[in-house]
Amino acid sequence: MVLAYLVAAGMSKIGKREESSRELVEEAFREVLEVVDPREIEAVYVGVQSETYEHQIMYGSLIAEALGLLPREAYRVEACAAAGALALHNAVLAVRSGLVDVALAVGVEKMTAKSTQEVTDALMAASDLVDQLSGVTIPAHYAMVARRYMYLYGATEEDLCAVAVKNHRHALENPKAHFRKAISVEECLRSKPVATPLKLLDSAPISDGAALAVVASERAARRLTDAPVKILASTVATDTLSVSQRDDLIWPRAVYEAAQRAYRQSGLEPSKIQVAEVHDAFTINEILMYEALGFAERGKGYLLAREGQTYIGGKIPVNPDGGLKARGHPIGATGLAQIYELYLQLTGRAGRRNTGAEIGIAVNEGGVNSTAVVHILSA
Repeated sequence: MVLAYLVAAGMSKIGKREESSRELVEEAFREVLEVVDPREIEAVYVGVQSETYEHQIMYGSLIAEALGLLPREAYRVEACAAAGALALHNAVLAVRSGLVDVALAVGVEKMTAKSTQEVTDALMAASDLVDQLSGVTIPAHYAMVARRYMYLYGATEEDLCAVAVKNHRHALENPKAHFRKAISVEECLRSKPVATPLKLLDSAPISDGAALAVVASERAARRLTDAPVKILASTVATDTLSVSQRDDLIWPRAVYEAAQRAYRQSGLEPSKIQVAEVHDAFTINEILMYEALGFAERGKGYLLAREGQTYIGGKIPVNPDGGLKARGHPIGATGLAQIYELYLQLTGRAGRRNTGAEIGIAVNEGGVNSTAVVHILSA
């Protein structure tokens, strides 16, 4: 297999931002200019969840114009919250195919341009139409999954909150995180209900932000940097939009299938992964990902959270940047925010949150694990 390489990555500060999505991408892009001359970039793939927030489509042309990359190939890809990683997947495929030597993957979302109610409605578009008409929101889907998991395996609300506490702790060392504030299990348990048993502090925030990654062929990578990161695997898998239509309500089949393909593609076993970025839009989902990625047996993922094994310095550090929960969740940018963190980790640039890892995995999903995109990177 022809390898693609990650040669540079950038990210804006995440949070409630006054800037437009165009300006947020420009902010993230400035971070890669020390490595990459824009004239080297041959194609641009942009992940965006919804045109609702800024009443904007044609993001490919918009971003190419903003970054001075016209008239290059540029277009939008979409898989709800998996849009960012899907943009990277497109860039990897373009480079592996030999069609281009250097491609840019971009993810962006300006969510706070709309109210919470409008954002919730926009996210419901990732559900089956019957669910939408029945008023079943995305948080409600995850709540059903959480309730069933707790019933079957004995996990508690305290176990869910342990995930949130860990991710907030990690975000304290991330200067670009939306929330740099520690929380306790007690604070999480007392937070306002969103969809029982999930509470406000079990849930990722509504955020604005942009992240991007430059992907290159081996010959271009060697020319551009002395420390390229290998993209060992890039895979995608899918499942039903409605969890009610699945044979197993709580098993994230798309995540499992994409991960299995990624392990085969990379030639690695789960035990070789040294750091992970996973999609914790709600705390229950991080626990499910421990199991789908092979870090824990089925039904025992919550024990990793309970025992603190996913902290930096633990058995398998997960979301050292704070994850969606605390770093923030600008939907279209999230998958590439994960890649940005792995890039920092694998090149030793993550500062006080460095794990010393040489191999990392990122899992970005859209809907309720309806589309999963997995990448495995190696220093």
